[in-house]
Order: sequence, then C-alpha cells, then structure tokens
Amino acid sequence: MAGVSGCIKYSMFIFNFLFWLCGILILAVAIWIRVSKDGQEILSSGDSATNPYVAVNILIAVGAIIMILGFLGCCGAMKESRCMLLLFFIGLLLILLLQVAAGILGAAFKSQTERVLNETLYENVKLLSTADENGKAFQTALSEFQKEFKCCGLVNGAADWGNNFQQYYKSCECPEKSDSPCVTYDNKSIYKQPCISLIKDLVAKHILVVIGIAFGLAVIEILGLVFSMVLYCQIGNK
Repeated sequence: MAGVSGCIKYSMFIFNFLFWLCGILILAVAIWIRVSKDGQEILSSGDSATNPYVAVNILIAVGAIIMILGFLGCCGAMKESRCMLLLFFIGLLLILLLQVAAGILGAAFKSQTERVLNETLYENVKLLSTADENGKAFQTALSEFQKEFKCCGLVNGAADWGNNFQQYYKSCECPEKSDSPCVTYDNKSIYKQPCISLIKDLVAKHILVVIGIAFGLAVIEILGLVFSMVLYCQIGNK
C-alpha cells in the first residue's frame, strides 16, 4: 500500500511540476506581448475597433492561475497536505467546468459565429480599395495571404482592390505553369479564386486545433483530479 501511495505521490508531483511549467510559459509569453516593443506592434496591428489587451490580460490571468494550481499540487503531494490537495482539486475542477461550459456555448453559437465571420469579411472588402492608413494593415495582410494561398481579392476577386490593384497585383499574379485556375484582369494574369473561402477553411482548421488542445487538456485535468483525490483519500486513511 505504501508503494502504491508513493507512486501516486510522485506521479502527482511530476504532473503538477509540468503543469506549473506550463503556467510559467503562458505567463511569460503573455507578459512579453504586453510590455515588449515587438509585442506592442503585434497588438497595435489589429482592428482598432477591438481591444487586443483583453485577450493578453486573460492569458496573464490563466498563466497565473495555472502556476498557483501547479504549486499547490506539488506542495500538496510532497508534504502530503490534504488542504493543499483539496484546494488543487477544487481549482482544477472549476477550470474543467469552465472549459465544458465554453465548449457548450461554442457549439450553441457556432452558426452565429460563422455568420459574424462572414459579415466581417464582407465588411472588410472596402478596406482593400481605400487609400487611407486604416486599410494599410489589412491590405498588407491579405497581400501576404494571396501570395501564400494562391487567391486574389476577398469576395469578388481582383476587383475588390479597386485603384490599389496595380500596387498589390504581384501577390496574386498567376504564373503560366500554375495548378490554380487563372484569369486576366487589367491585362494581368491573376488567380481566379477569391480568398474568402480559403480564409473560412483556415479558421475552421484552427478551431479544430483549439478543440483538440482543449480535449487534451481536459484529459490531463481529469487525470490530475483522479491523482489528487486518490492521494487525498490515502493520506486521510493513514
């Protein structure tokens, strides 16, 4: 029985040490983005209608919570403290419940999210033809996207660029030997496919990755709950 208890104890310690390291990593990256010069550029390059600092602040909070939980789990396992183990169990259970709630809400509002994404992309078409500074960041981003994914324009093809087409046509120029269909626009051979469908596919793939990560974290969290409760019960039976 002592051997089993020792195995669970050290397994619990290793699990929480890795958990603690993950918290440090998340916290360090979030703080770097928040205070560094490069991080400020990343944040300021987004849409001015949104507040990118909110997401960074959430990351900082998540990293801090994971660090605290990892510390409680490590100390609770090594010192065999039922109080620390119980606090760890409650904290981890709350995080797991929040993940489940977020997953349910995400599934419930999936169609609404797709509609908002579609409306946002259609709304951003006008940014491609504008000459002011507000559209420059979006124009540069889409230009890079066109070059990588072999598409042109956002919704209606090259016409979306308006008077800016000559400035950005190189990114959607279609070579003679190309696997993608080409059309001629303004005496230039460019990719026929607009980028909107490719952007939607890319977002969908990223959502699947996030779901996979969340599922993996849920499995790890359930293992942490099991380890902590078994050790908690064994310490109480001594």
